[in-house]
Amino acid sequence: MNIHEHQAKQLLKEFGVPVPNGIYGFSVSEIIKKSKILNTEKYVLKAQIHAGGRGKAGGITIASNIDELEQAANQLLGKILITHQTGPKGKKVERLYVEEASNIEKEFYLSCLVDRKSSKIAFISSVQGGMDIEETALKNPEKIITTKVDFKEDISETDCEKIIKVFNLEYDAKDQGIELIKSLYKMFREKDASLIEINPLILTKENNIVCLDAKVILDDNAIFKHPEHLELRDLQEEDPIEIEASKHGLSYIKLDGNIGCMVNGAGLAMATMDIIKLFGETPANFLDVGGGASKEKVSSALKIILSDKNVKGILINIFGGIMRCDVLAAGVVDAAKEMKIHVPLVVRLAGTNVEEGNKILKESKLKIIPASDLSDAAEKIVKEIN
Repeated sequence: MNIHEHQAKQLLKEFGVPVPNGIYGFSVSEIIKKSKILNTEKYVLKAQIHAGGRGKAGGITIASNIDELEQAANQLLGKILITHQTGPKGKKVERLYVEEASNIEKEFYLSCLVDRKSSKIAFISSVQGGMDIEETALKNPEKIITTKVDFKEDISETDCEKIIKVFNLEYDAKDQGIELIKSLYKMFREKDASLIEINPLILTKENNIVCLDAKVILDDNAIFKHPEHLELRDLQEEDPIEIEASKHGLSYIKLDGNIGCMVNGAGLAMATMDIIKLFGETPANFLDVGGGASKEKVSSALKIILSDKNVKGILINIFGGIMRCDVLAAGVVDAAKEMKIHVPLVVRLAGTNVEEGNKILKESKLKIIPASDLSDAAEKIVKEIN
């Protein structure tokens, strides 16, 4: 789950991480009123959207006084920001964040995330932080250092020193850097984060370490442990179809293709998307209905796929284990009759009660194209839409 910068910084502050003082608001009047409590000669105004690249898109402005801040806020609030992460449609700025300006001496990059291959937490650090970190990764990868840490209750002093070594900090700043790593590690574990990214992490002219920008992603699968995280969710930043899918307990991610996919099991879903690409087309979504989906859940999943106007055909690929093929087939038939499906529908069933499932599909008298295996299913749906 993505959260806004101001929310990420509030979490960081709770764990003792140094961030600039700041306020957020949903209107210009609110922003100006709250900003008067800040103790600064200059104000940094930031658009709050779930996307990187705000600086280059005009989403970050420095104001010398309250009047300039008000003028900049009026221009930014409600603006559509288009960055390399938003896509051509961009995102509308619905909230703003203002913080005290910092005296920057040096800029660094720091992040931590789960390294699934090694089952460790990976800290990534670089002496080149700021807006061009992606360019650094491409052109000068040797300047980006990865330190993998065993998943323990506390991080060792030795690991902390390895992570910040590239920054070449001295004296008090080095001690601050070590404490920062300890705090980030603690927050990462206790909040079940999947990413904490500080870019830039700065050394001020006063020799202090400060997190100038922050991106935090919280693990959706740990929401049951942290119900308070739901309060951080901004539905306006999420795709409406994905929001609807979450209401039905479906794992759904919208993609840019034209073949809708309904599969049970994440691995099988990935394989299904891969084979669609192999036959020359692109999947419109990732959708895992789960191992024990009900007829109603299957019906809801099909309706959600069809709500995507880009979908020209649907491939259903089910391996019946806990989820029986006849239950899936009944859900598909109910949804198809209710919605009057107007696009080709290819169904491949295998496993528990497959004969009963195929019989239900056949007796429905709907235009459903059966497939013998996954390769056959992909070939047929690609042929149908071309």
